[in-house]
Amino acid sequence: MNKTELIERVAQKTGLTMKDAKNVVDAIFSTQPKNGIIANELKSGRKVQITGFGTFQIRRRKKREGRNPQTGATIEIPATKFPAFSAGRALKDRVKV
Repeated sequence: MNKTELIERVAQKTGLTMKDAKNVVDAIFSTQPKNGIIANELKSGRKVQITGFGTFQIRRRKKREGRNPQTGATIEIPATKFPAFSAGRALKDRVKV
């Protein structure tokens, strides 16, 4: 499912117009500055926990040593922060095969 299909499903399920459904999806998932609720919360260092569905949060990787594959030289890979999602119990149970 892509964003357009998600917008169509939201419109069908809620009775909203396509324009209003797009606004809802953008308000939640947009990565544009000051638009997406989830991205804004993560940027502020807070996690977004949706009970039963899952948790969006920022995780950190420590700096580490790596190797340049072409030369074999050792390089230092800097510490980074990245967004992560952990599925909640209800979501995990729902998609079990």
